[in-house]
Amino acid sequence: MNLKRRCYALVTGAIFLSIGWHSAADTIVSKNTLKKVQKIYGTQASEDVTKWNDLLLELEGQDIQEQLSQVNNFFNRQKFVDDIDHWNKEDYWATPIEFIASGGGDCEDFSIAKYFSMRALGVPANKLRLMYVKALEYNMAHMVLAYYDKPNAIPLVLDNLNKNILPASKRGDLQPVYSFNGEGLWAAKEQGRGKQLQNGGNNSLWKDLTSRMNLEKNNEG
Repeated sequence: MNLKRRCYALVTGAIFLSIGWHSAADTIVSKNTLKKVQKIYGTQASEDVTKWNDLLLELEGQDIQEQLSQVNNFFNRQKFVDDIDHWNKEDYWATPIEFIASGGGDCEDFSIAKYFSMRALGVPANKLRLMYVKALEYNMAHMVLAYYDKPNAIPLVLDNLNKNILPASKRGDLQPVYSFNGEGLWAAKEQGRGKQLQNGGNNSLWKDLTSRMNLEKNNEG
């Protein structure tokens, strides 16, 4: 992953979209969608997507710590695969369904799937950030999901490298770069929320991702 290229892409392109996934009831995967998943990816993939759907329904209304833990564990069972090997593309952000059905993805896919799962469970966007960091041990760009219980709280980090959910203050192996969600883009601040750079951002990858998710939700694609 080229960190400079990713930073530039986020700061200089189209507007972030915000998807209306606000309750687990909205995430019920239709039979037609499952049939399409089975046709494209196979029976096991269809069963795995159903498990995700069932998990969200089970977690609706439960304690936030339980929701974070279960969602983190569910996706961390997935296989890590680079985009070029998995999708034959330099950079591709998979929808949660694509990520699950295809049997793997890269760090962005792990984080995006967790983000939209938590949104589906009713967690407000202002408590969640997709955060680009530098994984110091591996000397590479990496993405994690950050959860902020309160506006100025040290966030909890959901990560596929270290599978334990820990406060950012306990993750000295990660160096924050910037973060974003459906509402905006923020410059990194150690252990904190950082400075908002703009309302919305500019990322064709995010726009493409949310467009495909809306197609899945509306069962048009």
